[in-house]
Amino acid sequence: MVSVREHSSTVADGPETSVGGSVPTLPPTGRSATRRRRDWVTRAELLLLIGPALIVFVAFVILPVALAAFYGFFSWSGYGPPTDFVGIRNYVTILTDPAFHEALGHNVFIIVMSLVLQGPLAVGLALLLNRKLRFQSIIRVLIFVPYVISEVVVGLGWSLMLQSNGALNGLLESLGLGALATDWLSDPAIAIWTLMIIITWKYIGFAVILFLAGLQGVPEELSEAAAIDGATYWQIQRHIVLPLMGPTIRIWAFLSIIGSLQLFDLVWIIWGQYVASTAGTSTMATYMVANGRNAGSFGYGSAVAVVLFLISLVVGLLYQRYVLRRDTAGAITGGIR
Repeated sequence: MVSVREHSSTVADGPETSVGGSVPTLPPTGRSATRRRRDWVTRAELLLLIGPALIVFVAFVILPVALAAFYGFFSWSGYGPPTDFVGIRNYVTILTDPAFHEALGHNVFIIVMSLVLQGPLAVGLALLLNRKLRFQSIIRVLIFVPYVISEVVVGLGWSLMLQSNGALNGLLESLGLGALATDWLSDPAIAIWTLMIIITWKYIGFAVILFLAGLQGVPEELSEAAAIDGATYWQIQRHIVLPLMGPTIRIWAFLSIIGSLQLFDLVWIIWGQYVASTAGTSTMATYMVANGRNAGSFGYGSAVAVVLFLISLVVGLLYQRYVLRRDTAGAITGGIR
């Protein structure tokens, strides 16, 4: 015979299977009901906070991408509803067009050279500016100023200086170095390197500021302990500072890769629609505008936009999967409890 104390203990511990195998249903306790209400309140707060940003994201990112994918199946001039359905013909044309292959190659070149040129230079400048120097604040401002200048101003300024009769060639001739004067913008063998110099000058300030912020998170105690143990300055930077700056460097590299894939404004302003293709500086974005909007073929331009989006998406996902995974693993929190 089961006592009253044993019976109450069994009910409190949880449901027990009866002889017939059925599990009696117990009413929820007050604690579980309170926890459930708290969970709903938390979810409502999250929805209230995320809702406006989610609406904006859907309206200005997801919906345009969906519409571009829809228009990409039509031969559409941009006026009236699209009616001339062509299926995947636009996409086949893109993937078989040598001009698009050339533009894609330029984007890949810009990605690689941006990482090779800007990365080491920005790290070196950040390490230099992280030390006590005279006029340190002024130097930081001068390095960061090009990044905040409008691309239109940068493009017009550089295009005027680098013309055949521009300021740079005039300066070389006045210094007796007229043999070095060349067509910096129209020569296909030089134009792409000219673009890389302009990109490096324009965006290195952002990398330097980002790396300086990352250096602030490196504990000084580690460097001091290594110095006491006899490590040189460069050994400290190589084995302590740079590894701890790894997450910051990888985030910068990710932003640089995505920005290089979508580069448009500087190329379009400096070289224009037709010169960009003949000078060897065209990108996928300039190809999209030149062969889509300016050619009156909005359906084809929409298809190019979808291809550009998919390439950027795949690159971004692969980078996060194989490069940023260890940096983001510790930032993922558990579910609501």
